[in-house]
Amino acid sequence: MTNARPNAGLPEPPEYFVAKLRELHDRMRERLVAQLRRETIDALSGVSETRGGDTIYEIDERGEAVLVQFCEEWGREIPFVLIAEGVAGSGERPFPDGATAQAAFRMIVDPIDGTRAIMYDKRSAWILSGIAPNHGPETRLDEIEVAMQTEVPTTKQTLSDSFWAWRGGGTRGERADLLTGARHPLAPRPSQAASVEHGFATISKFFPGGKALTAGLEERLMDTVLGRPKDGNPLVFDDQYLSSGGQLYELMVGHDRFNADLRPITLAAAEPDAAIGRLCAHPYDLCAELVAREAGVIVTDDRGGPLRPPLDLHADVAWIGYANDAIRRQIEPTLMALLEELRRGG
Repeated sequence: MTNARPNAGLPEPPEYFVAKLRELHDRMRERLVAQLRRETIDALSGVSETRGGDTIYEIDERGEAVLVQFCEEWGREIPFVLIAEGVAGSGERPFPDGATAQAAFRMIVDPIDGTRAIMYDKRSAWILSGIAPNHGPETRLDEIEVAMQTEVPTTKQTLSDSFWAWRGGGTRGERADLLTGARHPLAPRPSQAASVEHGFATISKFFPGGKALTAGLEERLMDTVLGRPKDGNPLVFDDQYLSSGGQLYELMVGHDRFNADLRPITLAAAEPDAAIGRLCAHPYDLCAELVAREAGVIVTDDRGGPLRPPLDLHADVAWIGYANDAIRRQIEPTLMALLEELRRGG
């Protein structure tokens, strides 16, 4: 093992961690694709348990088994702490066992982001990973130094995209042919359009609960920003990609111009007296957001600042993504005003 790089906080250079994450993601993707092709939708969509603030389906267990085996191997080389849904209790597990105090870094992983779509073979899911220096339980999402996201495709797809980045190093990617094993470089290309007009721009409303309020917020936002269409034809389009990693991917490759997941705010406004909070995005859903930011996508919290939740399984995260500065200037002032109105109970 080499000495830590000055001020980096990680015990190896970023290329070392990228190589490890690529190996992990390749193994997990191979296992998941094989399971998708071998097992029935009914088997994969069975409910296993509720854990880490989310429902765990049978398909989730497949990726977790590969993750634990890989971490056991890696932990013999460098001690670290894993944070993932599959870990019982707090969601943290040191590798090797008992090495929490000696851990050199923390790795947060979402083995399948987009479980509900992929288990029904509807749309790609994503394997997400982020690595941060170990600052104990206070380690935050914005301290992630290296991140990667890898596509888990549906059974009729033969191609899978993967992107990775380290802080200040830009984003790199590749497209893998799962039949031949060939890999080709893939560059991210966020949209350079100056407006969301005639593009995809979405506020997430995946599940029952807060949908009416969220749709109303989205209507007001777009009516203010674009005005009512004079000929009745839509000026903006909506796409509910049920995967935070997938939404960031769509921004990275130029498919979408604006995405926001504001459930912590909209659900609180819609159901202020709810005994149990409904499902929101958690830090593991956004653990690869560094990849999008290094690609040029602007990712903020609900007040326009950086995402800074703790690296855990439970924090509710609201996030906003803009393809470029022009889109941000077009959308953000109105959106911030509307969100402040919601916070005040308007």
